[in-house]
Amino acid sequence: MDKQDKQPAKKKLSLNIVSNKKEHKGFGAGSVDLSQVSSIIIDGPDAYVDLGAMHAKSKVERGIKFSTDLSEVPNGRTCWIVWVAVDRTEEGTYYAGLTASEMKIDTEARRGWKVLANHVNLMDKAMKRKYVLNGLSEEERAALKAALIKNNQEMWERSPEELKSQLETETQ
Repeated sequence: MDKQDKQPAKKKLSLNIVSNKKEHKGFGAGSVDLSQVSSIIIDGPDAYVDLGAMHAKSKVERGIKFSTDLSEVPNGRTCWIVWVAVDRTEEGTYYAGLTASEMKIDTEARRGWKVLANHVNLMDKAMKRKYVLNGLSEEERAALKAALIKNNQEMWERSPEELKSQLETETQ
């Protein structure tokens, strides 16, 4: 018998996405519940829900080779992934956390820039009910606000003033 026969098979590590399980204590405990997180892409004046961003497969990311070196994307246009967390109160659901993660996309060259660690950290902040929308232009803030309202007017109305004030623009 060789040594391989005596060793038990190792469990593969993987990210478990657990939903509706309050007492999960088995292998992979401490997993993250992403069932209340969504993503909005801001591309110039357009803002739209794109759930593909959760797996780096949004419309703007598909077919793009990403680098962490911004100098490799000199002609990139600025796009944003806005991580949106929702929560519920007695009155109903509301936008509980929003954070904006920047990326540069050069569609012609099929190259892009983003810092994945920054995207993950900002998603975590959204899940922790924070609003971090630094860097968004007036046009981008207006597009994001319009997308949130279009998605669900009642959720917007129930959202905290902190969010609404961050999305106010000079033209409104």
